Amino acid sequence: MTEQLDAVLARLDANLDAARERLFALLRIPSISAPPAHAGDCRAAAEWLRAEFAGMGFTATVHETGGHPALVAHHPGPGGAVPHVLLYGHYDVQPADPLELWTSAPFEPVLVDGPHGPRIRARGAVDDKGQVMMWVEALRAWHTVAGWPPVAVTVLIEGEEEVGSDNLDAFVAANRELLRSDVAIISDTGMWDIDTPAITTRLRGLVYAQIDVKAAARDLHSGLFGGSALNPINLLTSILGALRTPDGRVTMDGFYDGVADLPPTLAAQWQGLDFSEAEFLGSVGLSVPAGEPGRTPLERMWARPTCDINGIWGGYMGAGSKTVIPSEAHAKLSFRLVPGQDPARIAGLLRAFVAARLPADAQATVTILGEAPGMEVDLDNPAIAAATDILAEEFGRAAVLCGSGGSIPVVESLRRLLGIDTLLMGFGLDDDQVHSPDEKFELRCFHRGMRSHARLLDRLARRT
Repeated sequence: MTEQLDAVLARLDANLDAARERLFALLRIPSISAPPAHAGDCRAAAEWLRAEFAGMGFTATVHETGGHPALVAHHPGPGGAVPHVLLYGHYDVQPADPLELWTSAPFEPVLVDGPHGPRIRARGAVDDKGQVMMWVEALRAWHTVAGWPPVAVTVLIEGEEEVGSDNLDAFVAANRELLRSDVAIISDTGMWDIDTPAITTRLRGLVYAQIDVKAAARDLHSGLFGGSALNPINLLTSILGALRTPDGRVTMDGFYDGVADLPPTLAAQWQGLDFSEAEFLGSVGLSVPAGEPGRTPLERMWARPTCDINGIWGGYMGAGSKTVIPSEAHAKLSFRLVPGQDPARIAGLLRAFVAARLPADAQATVTILGEAPGMEVDLDNPAIAAATDILAEEFGRAAVLCGSGGSIPVVESLRRLLGIDTLLMGFGLDDDQVHSPDEKFELRCFHRGMRSHARLLDRLARRT
């Protein structure tokens, strides 16, 4: 450990309360990206961050996009032949609804006691404002101690991650030179547990679709037309039911083409994590696993593709009765994909599957609302080795190389548009209630995340 790093870590320890208060200030901005009424709050969050980076000697600019603005900040570091890192995060958050299920106001952050000590409760506490502020505070400590970060740093913080990042690709493509770097670092993932760090090396991709089925020209009386007229809800549920076998395998022909089994070494590591599916399901009130037979729980969640119906509607859904055969029915569904599956091809399989099951009087539209491929991070990336080293130093135990069942499309975008790989080093926990009421971030995770990022910058600088 260098003397400068010692001083940086001591600075972070001594100023934890001030760092928490700065996070609280950002959390008080209700930067919800979905409703237009909060567009001003999104801009306020971007400007707040711009001021923070400008105060640390960064060149920081709020850039317009086709939606909410993006912040880009840059610092050359100490100069010379040092690595150049791109730090990505997002300042936008999910809506707080339902408000009545919050123990405290979602945009009035509080520090409350929990099983692991104090925890921060607020919307955005862990996703992603708290995790962004970890590396902001690490940079602040380096600025105070050394005058600059030990590597060149470019920061990209967007405001539309929670609504699909629709404008991010265009922004990155238009600003390749501004964002060019050697590696990206993202903290929007989690740890294995409160004491065990993790590096996420696999991400599942996504195809998110809506199916709209129409039949008669208007809703029909089920007594007058029942037994003769086609019912779109009956038809749609029949199609959706045929998508999966009872044990969870997707039935679309060719769906599993290109899906490879886990490498034996990775499979053995995951098996050795002693994951309890009973405890995992029990934490949300369930007890019976549902998924592909013959696969381990972590394999099913991290390395196998899935199909799930996310919503279905049509006909009368008000109080009391209204006996109609509706004229149309609708559903939203998602396919979680793994490396080797092409989202466009999966979308085509879905369209063909639906079309093959339509009778003469029915019309169906399949609209793709989002897609991203599954990703594998290159384990030979020097940043992975650096993160492995510093996490072992900080936590006193080896980091788990884990997968994620969710999607982070920006990882693919940065590889495709900038030609760089990403280190996914996050500090959230499974019980942080992301996107739910009473979202929280353990203060202990926030603190150790700051220290880990400070260590990582030092280690990357010394690997040149």
